[in-house]
Amino acid sequence: MPAPHLSLPPTDRVLSPLTGWTRAHWEALADRQLEALVPYATPGFAQYRLPGRASWSGVVSDGLEGFARSFLLASFRIAGAGGDVDPRLVERYAQGLTTGTDRRRGTGLDGEAWPELTDCSQQMVEAASIAIGLHETRPWIWDKLDSRVQERIVDWFSGFVGGRTWDNNWRLFQVVSEQFLASVGAPYSQEDIDGGLDRIEDWYVGDGWYTDGDGRNFDYYIGWAMHLYPLLWARMAGPDGDGGRAKVYRERLSQFLTTYPHFFGGDGAPVHQGRSLTYRFAATAPVWMGALADCTPLEPGLTRRLASGTARHFVERGVPDERGLLPLGWYGTFLPTTQPYSGPASPYWASKGFLGLLLPADHPVWTEREAQLPVEKSEQYTALPAPGWLLHGTPHDGIVRLINHGSDHNPLEGPATDDPHYAKLAYSTATAPESAPHAWQRTVDNHVALIAEDGTPSRRRRIHPISCEGRVASSRHDAQLPGFNEEFPIESTTVLHGPWEIRVHRVQAPEGVTVREGGYAVADETSVHAERGPGWALTRTESGVTSAVVALHGWDEESGIAREVEANACGPHSATPYLRSTGHPTGSGVHVTLAVLTRDVVHPQALRESISCVADPGDARQVRITFPDGGTVTV
Repeated sequence: MPAPHLSLPPTDRVLSPLTGWTRAHWEALADRQLEALVPYATPGFAQYRLPGRASWSGVVSDGLEGFARSFLLASFRIAGAGGDVDPRLVERYAQGLTTGTDRRRGTGLDGEAWPELTDCSQQMVEAASIAIGLHETRPWIWDKLDSRVQERIVDWFSGFVGGRTWDNNWRLFQVVSEQFLASVGAPYSQEDIDGGLDRIEDWYVGDGWYTDGDGRNFDYYIGWAMHLYPLLWARMAGPDGDGGRAKVYRERLSQFLTTYPHFFGGDGAPVHQGRSLTYRFAATAPVWMGALADCTPLEPGLTRRLASGTARHFVERGVPDERGLLPLGWYGTFLPTTQPYSGPASPYWASKGFLGLLLPADHPVWTEREAQLPVEKSEQYTALPAPGWLLHGTPHDGIVRLINHGSDHNPLEGPATDDPHYAKLAYSTATAPESAPHAWQRTVDNHVALIAEDGTPSRRRRIHPISCEGRVASSRHDAQLPGFNEEFPIESTTVLHGPWEIRVHRVQAPEGVTVREGGYAVADETSVHAERGPGWALTRTESGVTSAVVALHGWDEESGIAREVEANACGPHSATPYLRSTGHPTGSGVHVTLAVLTRDVVHPQALRESISCVADPGDARQVRITFPDGGTVTV
């Protein structure tokens, strides 16, 4: 149930049998968050300086971020209600626009004026939210501002014209901001707009998927940035000004949404993968945009069920907190979920998840009965070749798992790094990666590693996809070990079977190296139960989420449990089961693991005895697996 500090309307189990939520719940949640910000406003409401760790851009930029991102939420609330909201809400943001663009108010720590827009500055990100907010609330805010204030706002936005942004989703911030200038008759650069929209064509990889900039950058930014801003731009440009682009963007979003509901668990949780997860509700933005742009393949009741389920998931876990604020983290405060550019107000990009408020109250997404998510209907297997992902969901426990053979968040060329939110073999709706620095150095969970003599594990940096089809996906990465100049290739293949993952690793490594593989890390508020035996290990939370790894081929009998504290977004106490094999033979070796994430009772030894795994000694590329139900697969 939601925390007592958040007052919500009564649930409606007739209209919304799965979540109980209606439009009134969304309005109440928006109102609570907007009202909770008021004590943190500067005197002229131009900035909201929230408590928490500052970003690398500094306090003043963070204060602007607080205004801009909450203005996005306010604009959806105001426009969605046709202006029929508490007039103080409109007044606060009109005053903030007036104050923030008044250079006489000072730009330092003691001032309120917004920093100027300069090349690649954080202000560019926030300007886009302000532009969208101004467009959506034009009759209630922009049109009623004094002409001198309008001129100051235009002057501030003009810093975008001819400016340089980072070459990724930031190109779209320039697009929407300059389109706003065009919409109010101010000077702008059509070349900037066309250049930004042309650039994202280079990143479209098919099936509704973009990469966010050059490289294999696949995560939720695809939905809440690459699909969102082009269609918000089209709303500004209008049908006569979009040059036919909007039709293409709608078609792509429609393709993307055909599989997007498969990323959400039965409890509403999104798969925990990628950067900036602290935006939380923003994961629902593309489904709302599909309805808003009239291009969704989803039935209206599914759109609302997905969005309401996600919002309810966080509300039931204390988000927003007792102050009404969105802290930096996933549920509570958890800084490893964030990035250096994340400031105290960064989580308010969750505002994008309230886009549905722009839909009128009589729209079918608000009036039709909720429909089930895919994972609530049947066992789901979804192959996504573009990002190199497999999704599989099991209805009896509502868990969705993402198998990663394609997203690494690295540039196409040059040095590669790894990140716990991209480098893992798998992610899920019921777990989070061990992402605190002390745990990330050991990188046990959902990772196959070569272990150097000093205990240093190899990393999975650049991922080279091989195949992704049906229930099978493969990739290769090159492991590096201290003391060796060469890299050692590890080719990994995952086969899905119910809640099970069969992981086959073909390892090239020096003689004597230790090989280790970890399963999913599970986390809880208190302790995590653990068991291990010859060739298997298991961890389980009090709520029954169980992670297990079982040796099927190529492993020694050694197993273990890696415990961590304050390393996991899902809880302060976490544990990962793992397998180890020492004394690797010179050259190639094959290691086959059964990885399980479930809410079922698991008997690892029985599983080990019931699954047959035979590797052809003459051909390392032939591993035959036979399951208890008689099914077989050769990898």
